[in-house]
Amino acid sequence: MTSEVSKMISALRDGTMTLDEVAQQFRERKWPRRRWKPPASYLEMATRAQEDPEPYMPGSFDEVIDAYDRGMLSRDEYRILSEAVAESKRAEDRLKGQGDPS
Repeated sequence: MTSEVSKMISALRDGTMTLDEVAQQFRERKWPRRRWKPPASYLEMATRAQEDPEPYMPGSFDEVIDAYDRGMLSRDEYRILSEAVAESKRAEDRLKGQGDPS
């Protein structure tokens, strides 16, 4: 199944969307987040270090990382898109801080 994120990256690659258009879409979308609880002790931190990483999350920033790792995004494209994702998440955090229930 192809996600919205991978479709936009493909559109960037085939020229049907510009980098600015993709970045704007990234700023406007809501990104899924993992729930993370900080370790309570050094022992727990060491245990987590030995565990498998979190599973791949479709429709998340994981897809941007994967596209970069596979050479589908240049370093500059990756930087611009990751900044757009960060802007989106900061905006969402500000809304939550203002009492938005979503």
